[in-house]
Amino acid sequence: MQHILTYIPYALVLIDLRYEGVNCDTDGSVESHLAMGKKLLAAGQLADALSHFHAAVDGDPQNYMSFYRRATVYLAMGKSKSALPDLSRVIELKPDFTSVSPTCGKSFESGSLHSHPTAQEQTEAHGQLIRADEIQRLLAQAKAAFSAKDYPGAAAMLDTIIETCVWDVGSRETRAECFIQMGENGKAISDLKATSKLRSDNTKAFLQLSIIYYHLGDHEMSLTEVRECLKLDPDHKQCYAHYKKVKKLNKQIMSAESLIQDERYEEAVSKYEAVMETEPNVPQFSHNAKERICHALAQAQLPGRAIPVCSEVLEAEPENAGALKDRAEAYIQDEQYEEAIGDYEEAEKHSENDRQVKEGLERAKKLLKQSKKRDYYKILGVKRTAQKKEIIKAYRKMAQQWHPDNFMDAADKKKAEKRFIDIAQAKEVLTDPEMRAKFDQGEDPMDPETQQGAHQNQHFHQGFQGFNPFSSGGGGGGGGGPFSFKFGFN
Repeated sequence: MQHILTYIPYALVLIDLRYEGVNCDTDGSVESHLAMGKKLLAAGQLADALSHFHAAVDGDPQNYMSFYRRATVYLAMGKSKSALPDLSRVIELKPDFTSVSPTCGKSFESGSLHSHPTAQEQTEAHGQLIRADEIQRLLAQAKAAFSAKDYPGAAAMLDTIIETCVWDVGSRETRAECFIQMGENGKAISDLKATSKLRSDNTKAFLQLSIIYYHLGDHEMSLTEVRECLKLDPDHKQCYAHYKKVKKLNKQIMSAESLIQDERYEEAVSKYEAVMETEPNVPQFSHNAKERICHALAQAQLPGRAIPVCSEVLEAEPENAGALKDRAEAYIQDEQYEEAIGDYEEAEKHSENDRQVKEGLERAKKLLKQSKKRDYYKILGVKRTAQKKEIIKAYRKMAQQWHPDNFMDAADKKKAEKRFIDIAQAKEVLTDPEMRAKFDQGEDPMDPETQQGAHQNQHFHQGFQGFNPFSSGGGGGGGGGPFSFKFGFN
């Protein structure tokens, strides 16, 4: 008996689960419970399946198949001690159980049930027991490899075991630990999620899942999994301690993201710096925080601070399309157009269908071309991020410096006239929100080569005819030069 029980936990899994079993009881309720239990078991709903098999056992204590099914669920849940009495009862009720095969069920349906197993059935059962021996040996070898820290070797052997014993919680838990040690967190998550379903009270699996997600920098999933642990056991010390840590970090990150949504970028930067102080021991959180700081500073138009942070992110993750876009935008703000083009082209390789990348690349190319012609920001000596007040102040200073009446030499006066017009046009474009927006997109509103530019230029000249700032008195009337426009220090 003991010899047979040694193999049954493995043989049960190896026997075809589609086997309907030999049930001589005519009580339809027992059959109904067995059928429903099998259905729930196949769906992985172990606790519900167990309830039906309990009812089947209570309905017919002489039906060995009810005990067998209930033992199968216990084993799937990792409760081998609970399964053992049921397995013993199976052997008592059906001593030749290990010889039963799917063909037996078909024979019963046709009314020709064999009182003794056929030679084929004996051969199949013998093969199953041999396979159970192989599983036993593999388990021993996997355990030895794991103890020796040969995690790849142990995982390979556990692969074979799990292919056969798909509900073996212990093997999946051990393989998950192998994957964690090997740095293959995605595979570990898959195994742990399976064990959390196969074992109804598996707080350990939920805690491990939460910790893995935490080290991956996924604070939301980490919080979700640790909450599942606390649902099962609200007093679980390890889960509660981890929950408090994750919750604090999650609150900081969500607050920072809310600030970014509200365009309060400087505050968001401070909040993400606090995140790095809260969790300095998990590199992924620091990396994620720097990535968001890069974005916030680029949106705040602070290229001097944004570019170094974005560069640090990209040094660790060169294919980060988001950081490439943000640094490209910061480069544009800093008038480093060739660098911006390089970043957008790199981002395009890793995010082919990103509309922002395509539009940004086109704009950077236009601005580079524009910078080689006339740049109104450079004319006034202001940054692209300059406010209107700064622009007007710079305009007044430049206009006073380059007013043609300040020059007596004819050549110098002519040079000053050209510069004076450029200064006036720069002020006109950069203080008009619509014209400035066009210029920032790479289009010169004062360029007569384009239809829109020509229209604006015509409006600029025609609207101020009759005034010539280049006359000796600087007053109205008369000629004195080919350019006519209004000029004022407002």
